[in-house]
Amino acid sequence: MGKKNKDFVEKITAMEDDFAQWYTDVVKQAELVDYGQVRGTMIMKPYGYAIWENIKNELDRKIKETGHSNVSFPLFIPESLLQKEKDHVEGFAPEVAWVTHGGEDELVERLAIRPTSEVLFCDYYSKNIHSYRDLPKLYNQWANVVRWEKTTRPFLRSSEFHWQEGHTAHATKGDAEHETNRMLKEYADLAEKYLAIPVYRGRKTEREKFAGAEYTLTIEALMHDGKALQSGTSHYFGTGFAEAFDITYLDENGDSQFAHQTSWGVSTRIMGALIMVHSDNRGLVVPPRIAPTQAMIVPIAQHKEGVLDKAYDLRDQLKDLVRVDIDASDKMPGWKFNEYEMKGIPVRIEFGPKDIEKEQVVLARRDTGEKEFVPLTELEERLPKLLEEVQQNLYDQALKHREDMTTAVKSFNEFKEVLENKGGFIKAMWCGEDACEEKIKEETSATSRCIPEEQESISDTCVCCGKEAKELVYWAKAY
Repeated sequence: MGKKNKDFVEKITAMEDDFAQWYTDVVKQAELVDYGQVRGTMIMKPYGYAIWENIKNELDRKIKETGHSNVSFPLFIPESLLQKEKDHVEGFAPEVAWVTHGGEDELVERLAIRPTSEVLFCDYYSKNIHSYRDLPKLYNQWANVVRWEKTTRPFLRSSEFHWQEGHTAHATKGDAEHETNRMLKEYADLAEKYLAIPVYRGRKTEREKFAGAEYTLTIEALMHDGKALQSGTSHYFGTGFAEAFDITYLDENGDSQFAHQTSWGVSTRIMGALIMVHSDNRGLVVPPRIAPTQAMIVPIAQHKEGVLDKAYDLRDQLKDLVRVDIDASDKMPGWKFNEYEMKGIPVRIEFGPKDIEKEQVVLARRDTGEKEFVPLTELEERLPKLLEEVQQNLYDQALKHREDMTTAVKSFNEFKEVLENKGGFIKAMWCGEDACEEKIKEETSATSRCIPEEQESISDTCVCCGKEAKELVYWAKAY
């Protein structure tokens, strides 16, 4: 059986040897997705979708608790409607997929398969907002969207993906900006408390903001390989879309005003972050709070009398405390151990004849590999605590990695050296000029990730041009 176990693990390329292949191997071997027939599409398999569902359910709860209602808008957008907001359509034009025929008949007007739904919501708001009493409109949609990406990878960048997109309309700038900030905080809370992913929060630069937005807020996470991943964004639109779509209302004085709007979204891309922040060369690692199965019972010598019965009794005892399952298949225990390590199950419960005699179980942690013997009388108390310890440890490890891989630099030469030899986030001052941002990207492939909420002064001069610095920026190579 040892040879089979070795082969099972060898299906994953070491991340130190080839990080991109390691990622693909984990996605496939953990049975998260399969490839669709159309380039860049993916089939989310039961285990992968179960993880996404748990993320979705937690975020959906947050969205509803903050007063939003779920809605569903069409998949198709008439070309004339998409063209109504110039900056917006230019930002998405290269990625839009078009429907030109219905059956054998050519359509009079092309239909875009939604890359995002701002224009659909704007068209609706223009017809349904008339008075200040109609505001705010706090809507959210769970949907799939299509963006015809040139280079694709499961979860990180696929031609079709799942997400939620919030679209809100408000009477005042203050209300809309409050919404923009509030939802970013909800995203950061989701990432840090449930996915155990520490994030930097901040504002995107002008060249990196969402097309059509006045400004974009973002959460940025650091992957194992030192690259950043944008993991959620929230946009303040001001009245730009309202002016293009004539979204007006009569205020309390009877005067006509334009509505202020926001949009915000998290997609299945965050699944890519989950994989690349926590997983290792043994496979996937899933934080307990979003794991479909938090504890897997693996019976040892289950052919012996009483072992399976006791194992099922154990499952029934725990099912109201944690998400627990049992593997009673005829595979060898060693194979099962490897399989659930590969799938990242947070805790494995080993249970055999000797444990029955001693009235105990063995708890094995996925994050550290440590095992502990726990008396059956203490299991109901110990297991939930252990899951919280695993959750916290995953966050602490990820935070330490991010802190170790965040470097403050003062010169462009130092910037290049750190990026080349270390990677990670680089903290550097910036003059605010687009030319410097472009030069940094051209010469290093690093992009501005965010202008952090909490500013500090590393130096008085821009890291690129040497002129007076305007603000601190986090830079990194990114997915």
